[in-house]
Amino acid sequence: FKNWLLILVLFFFTFLLVTGQPAKSKHPKEPGENKIKPANKKMKPKLPKLKERESSDSSTKAQSIMIQVMDKGRFQKPAATLSLPVGQSIELRCKGNKIGWSYPSYLDTFQDSRLSIKQLDRYGQLILANSTAADTGEYSCWLLLCNGSSCKKDESKTGSTYIFFTDKGELFVPTSSYFEIVYLNPDKPAVIPCRVTIPSAKVTLHREFPAEEIKTDGTNIIYDVKKGFIYQHPTCDHKGVVYCRAESRGAPQISIKYQLLYVEVPSGPPSTTIVASSNKAEGGDNVNVLCIVLGEPDIEVEFSWKYPGEELERPVIIQDSWRLINRGIGHTTRISKSVIAIEDFETIDAGNYICTAQNLRGQTTVATHVDLT
Repeated sequence: FKNWLLILVLFFFTFLLVTGQPAKSKHPKEPGENKIKPANKKMKPKLPKLKERESSDSSTKAQSIMIQVMDKGRFQKPAATLSLPVGQSIELRCKGNKIGWSYPSYLDTFQDSRLSIKQLDRYGQLILANSTAADTGEYSCWLLLCNGSSCKKDESKTGSTYIFFTDKGELFVPTSSYFEIVYLNPDKPAVIPCRVTIPSAKVTLHREFPAEEIKTDGTNIIYDVKKGFIYQHPTCDHKGVVYCRAESRGAPQISIKYQLLYVEVPSGPPSTTIVASSNKAEGGDNVNVLCIVLGEPDIEVEFSWKYPGEELERPVIIQDSWRLINRGIGHTTRISKSVIAIEDFETIDAGNYICTAQNLRGQTTVATHVDLT
């Protein structure tokens, strides 16, 4: 009996060892597998999203090359618009070995020493010190691609920001004059440039006579805080004297006045005529040849002459002038004139007098003949 009992005990322990071993071998694997599998499932969706985000960020950075230098050596990409108090200086940098800049034109007009522009090895630098309300405007830069002395703008690498230099005492951006002329052309929008230094200021447009506010409807007349009031489709009815009124937590302020003149002449190359004081001159006479252009009030005209005694360096007098005329119904035209005067007419002066008038839209050439009798 003892032998059988010993056999049973041995068999029982053998059974436990055999059946328990697989359970122990499986038990450590299951937790390991549970930890690995969910981790793989979570990580796979994240990888492409991370890559997309990185590529998106890099493309956004490539769109603008401008940064603003902050205090303590910090840098940040400037917003589309900035509001800074007058007196504060600003430094802008644009990445590139050759950078072009644009800024409020009056800084160039007066050669303001407060403005400094430098080109360093890896970036261009613009510094404006002791800012004033008149410095309000757009500041932009672009990379220049150069081949020898010829350079062109790289449209894919630019940067810009519009800066309001806020001044409660100067709600309107100051100008150098107290009165400006705005030409109303039926072919293009007209801008009354009463810009403000505080973007939140309430601005309205007013007619001087009859005294009334001109309502903006958001379609035909709109207000752009960076440009002023815009007449999208100017007509003759819009002519007259206007001004702007601004208010921002205090007494309202009035802008300078703007004379709105309607333009009668359509856009295009100069409409040119030529006439001589006499087409037949005697020896010793004084002869004048007049070249006249009828054009848009704000379009300048340049004249050039060819005349018979030019190659022999015959002395002549050339005078250019222009003036605005009102055609009687509120339509305004610019008359530009050029006169060539020949004193003591002689044989070498006989021949063709050719006048070329040129503007931004083209040129026109006319001629007349003067004989010696």
